Amino acid sequence: MTSSLDALPKIGAPATRALHAAGYTTLRQLADVPRADLAKLHGMGPKALGILQAALEEHQLGLG
Repeated sequence: MTSSLDALPKIGAPATRALHAAGYTTLRQLADVPRADLAKLHGMGPKALGILQAALEEHQLGLG
């Protein structure tokens, strides 16, 4: 699974809506954002956070 830094990976509609509402529209924007901050977003669960972390790690990046 190769992810693009210019899009969000498939994490489910509620998590995607939560990210968009918070102003995040690309994977690149999530690099170094604290995981705890993202976990507070309504609709963002542990599975979505894991998918985001794994997608970032493909580019030698990660959540804060």
